[in-house]
Amino acid sequence: MKEGANVILVPVDFEAASMKAIELARDLGARLGHRVVLLHVYQLPVYTYPGLEPALMPGFHAEVSAAASRAVQQLSAQTGGLSTALREGDPATEILAAADEQGAAMIVMGTHGRRGLTHLFLGSVAEQVIRKSNVPVLTVRVAS
Repeated sequence: MKEGANVILVPVDFEAASMKAIELARDLGARLGHRVVLLHVYQLPVYTYPGLEPALMPGFHAEVSAAASRAVQQLSAQTGGLSTALREGDPATEILAAADEQGAAMIVMGTHGRRGLTHLFLGSVAEQVIRKSNVPVLTVRVAS
């Protein structure tokens, strides 16, 4: 943990587990005197076909980025004006990088709690973050 770290980073995907993580982080932040920062990481879809260079439609990147920005700003407004950050790329990698850049004291994130083949094929962003994080990671799962 960095000295003077006073940020709780909350990666959000706008699903129920993220909303629960925000509630918990806000409570922890109030008790500890830490600032809560909402982080949304988005990925652009890349399609590849034999003999065809992967390309995005003109303007697609800007549209996705703008939509992601609007969504995280709206969530900030709904949750009392929390600080926000937006990144593009692999979610686990970007969450860890943002935690380092923000000097986060901890990460509070939702998890879908997938099991079996679904977990095997989709992996778990939370699991990757837990394994590689230099700061404590608290996961929140919504009962199904």
